[in-house]
Amino acid sequence: MNDGKRRLLTAGITAGGVGAALAAVLLIGGPWQDSRDRKETVAERGQSVMPFDLEQTTHHFTPTVMGGVQEVVADQSDDAKQIGLIRTHLRQEAKAFSRGDFGDPAQIHGENMPGLAELEDGYERIEVRYRERPDGATLTYNTEEPALIDALHDWFEAQLSDHGDHAEAGH
Repeated sequence: MNDGKRRLLTAGITAGGVGAALAAVLLIGGPWQDSRDRKETVAERGQSVMPFDLEQTTHHFTPTVMGGVQEVVADQSDDAKQIGLIRTHLRQEAKAFSRGDFGDPAQIHGENMPGLAELEDGYERIEVRYRERPDGATLTYNTEEPALIDALHDWFEAQLSDHGDHAEAGH
């Protein structure tokens, strides 16, 4: 939880007791709160956007000082089908993100996904690099702009929360 969210929650508790605190938690969590229904919805939406099988792959999101690294890997390192699907999808996403098109994540996670608006507005100042790895592919996001670094970190955190067991922090 960032400092702004922590201050909002604290203010809610001291200003109005339990009712205000509950409202603050709901406002903060919004659609990104840790709920089974949310994860199931995201997984269903993901099937229409991501060609690989979420049950046979894992997303890794690693925030960095200059942005972040997103990896998608096949759970079985010799699964040529999943590896090919991962590479095709991430190659396409790298091109789309470099044009400011974040439509796929918006379709999966919602238009109000944390960090998304900032990434769409600042895409020209973010370098997105695609790289293959033996078990999948990697997208590396780099920028020198602190607000965009924060947006990437928020975007990663939302994806980690939404993908549940299909995603891991850092790697």
